[in-house]
Amino acid sequence: MARKTLKSFQLGDTLGVGTVGTIRRAVDRESRREVALKILQPAVSQDETIRLRFEREIEVLQKLDHPNVVACYDHGLDGDRLFYSMEIVRGGTLKELLNKRGKLRIEEVLECGWQLCSALQYIHNHGIVHRDLKPSNIYLNRTGLIKLGDFGIALDTGATEITDQGLTVGSYLYMAPEQIRGDRSISYQADLYAVGCLLFELITGKPPYEGSNFARIFDQHLSSPPPSARELVPECPEMLDELIRSLLSKSPDDRPINARSVQGVLAEILSERVGPQIIDTLKRCHRTGSRRLERLAAPEPLTTNEVSWKQLGTAAAAIVGLIAIGTAARFLGGL
Repeated sequence: MARKTLKSFQLGDTLGVGTVGTIRRAVDRESRREVALKILQPAVSQDETIRLRFEREIEVLQKLDHPNVVACYDHGLDGDRLFYSMEIVRGGTLKELLNKRGKLRIEEVLECGWQLCSALQYIHNHGIVHRDLKPSNIYLNRTGLIKLGDFGIALDTGATEITDQGLTVGSYLYMAPEQIRGDRSISYQADLYAVGCLLFELITGKPPYEGSNFARIFDQHLSSPPPSARELVPECPEMLDELIRSLLSKSPDDRPINARSVQGVLAEILSERVGPQIIDTLKRCHRTGSRRLERLAAPEPLTTNEVSWKQLGTAAAAIVGLIAIGTAARFLGGL
């Protein structure tokens, strides 16, 4: 399985640390491409189940090639530490965007949802159920493209499952009732339930179900009726509110048939709000990105050198200004 070692990369700063893996910025010494490296943590590298799941994550990612899915480039082994390199997405996550903005405008929500459903229909067509859709796993690049990432607990329906059967896996704010119950059969409909949670949060600024602990939130996912986004945000279109509530249906059979059908409803609402030309724009966004969402991307952080030159430039401008003021004052004083 191994192809490269960590010495094949020039390692940069740490982008994130989880219980299983660390993500480092890096440059592939051979291709000179900047990447993000996900490296299995030393503390868990000897755990057979975790290693198998990490290997499964790599296998899943290598199956996928879509503009709205974070690309996996390469993988390798360094000692007993597995790792893989992937596309580095610079515009931040939807979680960071919500922390900054609180909530999004309706048109922004519709475009985010449309692109996310494009990614989901693609992975579902390839037999993959993500099972962990949440704002922190959805990225935005600088051209306004939504990127679905973190397939660490994804279910490959075409492969033998490792140890998850009968267990609750996922993020409790976005988990479908069947995931909470630990049902043995989890379908693509579980991802659609999470889409309903995401759309609700993007519109209102909060998840559909809240509580002081996960048990109370689980109980609401299992038994509380789907909330109305329109009650909290009156400008939410009625058709969108109905779509979200259908996605949040307790039974998978009551949810939309697939991500493509959800995408169609989102496009219809956008067309009514913006005009029919938006449909062609959406179809082109895989190549060009979205100008509407491009404006939401986080600014490119400055490097140390760039910060230094900007600071020097600002200081120099201030010094020149002070000299000019002093010269003018002496000139006026001599009149």
